[in-house]
Amino acid sequence: MSTTITAQPGLGAAAPSSAAGSAAAITSRMDRLPTTVHLWMLVLLISLGGFFEVYDLIFTGYIAPGMAKSGVLATTTETFFGFQGIGGFIAATFAGLFVGTFFLGFLPDKYGRKAVFTYSLLWYCAGSAIMASQNGGEGIVFWRFITGIGVGVEIVTIDSYITELVPQHMRGRAMAFNQTVMFAAAPVAAILSFWLVPIAPFGIDGWRWVVLLGCVGAIAVWFIRRAVPESPRWLALKGRAADADRVLKAIEAKVQAQHGKPLPPPVPAKVQAKPATSTFRELWQPPYRSRMIMLLVFNFFQAIGYYGFANWVPTLLIGQGIEVTKSLLYSFVIAFALPIGPLLAMTIADKVQRKWLIVVPAMCVVVFGILFGQMRDPLLLIVFGVLISLSGQIISASYHAYQSELFPTSVRCRANGFVYSASRVGAMLSGFLIAFLLRDFGVVGVFAGITGCMLVVVISIGLFGPKTNGLSLEELSH
Repeated sequence: MSTTITAQPGLGAAAPSSAAGSAAAITSRMDRLPTTVHLWMLVLLISLGGFFEVYDLIFTGYIAPGMAKSGVLATTTETFFGFQGIGGFIAATFAGLFVGTFFLGFLPDKYGRKAVFTYSLLWYCAGSAIMASQNGGEGIVFWRFITGIGVGVEIVTIDSYITELVPQHMRGRAMAFNQTVMFAAAPVAAILSFWLVPIAPFGIDGWRWVVLLGCVGAIAVWFIRRAVPESPRWLALKGRAADADRVLKAIEAKVQAQHGKPLPPPVPAKVQAKPATSTFRELWQPPYRSRMIMLLVFNFFQAIGYYGFANWVPTLLIGQGIEVTKSLLYSFVIAFALPIGPLLAMTIADKVQRKWLIVVPAMCVVVFGILFGQMRDPLLLIVFGVLISLSGQIISASYHAYQSELFPTSVRCRANGFVYSASRVGAMLSGFLIAFLLRDFGVVGVFAGITGCMLVVVISIGLFGPKTNGLSLEELSH
């Protein structure tokens, strides 16, 4: 049984009698908005913050040769869990991300998307600055862990924030655009590493400059973020109907002005007699239980496959006979594919079911990865490296939108953080696993491991993932 709440045409809407009803009415008003520059600007502002989160994750691989060269960390270690090596540095990054997503994913659901979105960036800046000042391996690994916590909370918040601020007909494109902006940080991190890692400006190791430059830029973006409103859906669900209406009226006014004609009337909102899931425990009941399990498996294995390549590109190129300086240059070229992948996804993101935009590129990673492992020619290494990156980024743009759609607003960040934390565990283990495979089986062994992980991705999403395109968040929640 359901109750229909009719929202009035124009800028306002009838006030529902409950938080669930108010949230449903807000969704109806938002989903009827046409795509305009203002909506894209909101996505851009959020994505600019995410730019520095990706910058932080991407430079992990690019500064690794410089850290090894300066003697603070080793490329490989004698033991599997060696925390004096690059593997330990990568593991600390994703251990922090795991803590942020698994234990602190509830913060945006409790305190709001905007507040957590803002302060987690400050956390990242402080942690990175302290890490860059460390001279011992233990200090670097510890502060890398602390920094990762802030980045973890930020990433979870961004996905839900964008999902809730745009109408359903542009969710896929909005997330792909978000990924394009965020991963524009990849070539930036790569070229800065290419310039700075081999040298020591003013007597300071180049890799430290790469870290510190990210902190400076992130502080500037923090002020830009102040122009982004709180999620109206979250406000309504918290019983703050007046605040939600005020925020949405401002959005509607700007959209209508840019659209040049009256907005279409909202489709009557249907509110289920039984409210949407509001506690984490209820997520383990149908239909969410199967979604949780499917996404936990997916996130764990895709992270190993994705970061097994992304964080090790320079080192893998060295393993194929490319010298350190050239490996950083080639990595820079490969990194240009990272923002291009989501741009390609934007052209079909809301036309093709998102689950297939995960499955097909995963198979491409398998094919291109196997070919990369067989190459010695620099040009072919770059070509297949670019193709792997393009495929990986289409997966990333698609699944960030996909998993945010599958949970209700009341626990979206917490549920998203919980399943996403599995990817942090996978990425954390990837540092040790790839180091082990590279040491004992070479680059071919590395891609054999990545192939196995991507096949699990294909099976989990292809067989068990629900369809989401064309459905409102409330329809997906029920």
